[in-house]
Amino acid sequence: MDILQIASLIIFIAVMAVIVSEKLHRSLVALLGAAIVMVTGIVPFDDCLEHIDFNTLGVLIGMMLFVGVIKRSGLFEFIAIRAAKMVKGDPWKIMVALAIITAILSALLDNVTTVLLIGPMTLMICRELKLNPIPFFVTQIIASNIGGTATLIGDPPNIMIGSQANLSFMDFLLVDAPIVIVILAATLLCFRFLYKSKLKVDPDDMQAILELDEKEAVSSKSLFIKSIIMIIVVAIAFGLHGVLHLESSVIAICAAGIMMLIGRQDIEEIVHDVEWSTIGFFVGLFIVVGGLVQTGVIDMFAQFLVNATSGQELLAILAILLASALLSAILDNIPFVATMIPVLLTMQSSGVDVTPLWWGLSLGACLGGNGTLIGASANVVLSGISNREGFPLSFIGFMKVGAPMMLLSVVLSGIYLVLRFAI
Repeated sequence: MDILQIASLIIFIAVMAVIVSEKLHRSLVALLGAAIVMVTGIVPFDDCLEHIDFNTLGVLIGMMLFVGVIKRSGLFEFIAIRAAKMVKGDPWKIMVALAIITAILSALLDNVTTVLLIGPMTLMICRELKLNPIPFFVTQIIASNIGGTATLIGDPPNIMIGSQANLSFMDFLLVDAPIVIVILAATLLCFRFLYKSKLKVDPDDMQAILELDEKEAVSSKSLFIKSIIMIIVVAIAFGLHGVLHLESSVIAICAAGIMMLIGRQDIEEIVHDVEWSTIGFFVGLFIVVGGLVQTGVIDMFAQFLVNATSGQELLAILAILLASALLSAILDNIPFVATMIPVLLTMQSSGVDVTPLWWGLSLGACLGGNGTLIGASANVVLSGISNREGFPLSFIGFMKVGAPMMLLSVVLSGIYLVLRFAI
């Protein structure tokens, strides 16, 4: 390794260590790391833009603005009350219901949009039941990453893989969706043992939920109707973005603009609702990880992985699955997937059947996001909402639950891939 590769690796490790220690705000740490990467010349300023995923940032900002308008209609409170009443106010059943809803929406929309929709509902219900919302948020983060793995549009890595490997929406449903259902069921079973005993509430609070009138939560009937229509339109647009030849960020920003126009809300208040600290964190992290990409550290690892498993299909499948999961837990999965795609294409051009490797990469990169609080966009966004509402979700606190769930999902995925492709 040359001096720049060593320096980029040291900076990355230092940034991750400080984030884990929680001595400083993660956004500040990421931006300081990015500044050091630029000052040292590891990634010159002019090259930084190449490493920033503006599509991801566009989706984040667009959907935060979009949800900022919609939530003023009372739609989220309406859905939350209706759902809670359907399960008789039982907090455990509410947790399961919201987790399943989160997984389904994440498969049809994207993870960030889903948690932005589910988060306000969760806060409202937990306030009524006098419960700490953090266990609910943790289950929803994990469910969103699991659900997003099931389809082509559920998670950015799948979009990238589908495009380069010529895999369709139906391909993902046929291959990824079956194991995703199994993983979600196993995860909910684990949540039952982990959280059910902690969800004790006063019967009077449960009764108070049943006495709520969801219609009273609607602050503006006109905005309520517009919100429902726009959510349906946006869901369809995300599902057809490939046919429309539009990036998901374009759809998100257009939706935000239209919603702010027809919603007739205070624009300054809507803009203030954007989690700008989260946006700053992603910008900094993209540049820090860009240092690893630009100096060739990630490429070296990817090449080493291919050389170490050459000619051994079973080992290659499991190695890519595990490596993708572990690296996606600490890196943003987009740069890693972007690096691995050319490697797999090169192997394919040499006559190697890389079909199972694409699925190993997909499952590992998407499910690996549950390993840590920075493993996926949804994790960062929902933890930011939780922190802002006065319920800090710590890096270590999440990892104690997320990492075992991630490992469970990887083990189940490994068994599935071996049974499906290697036997």
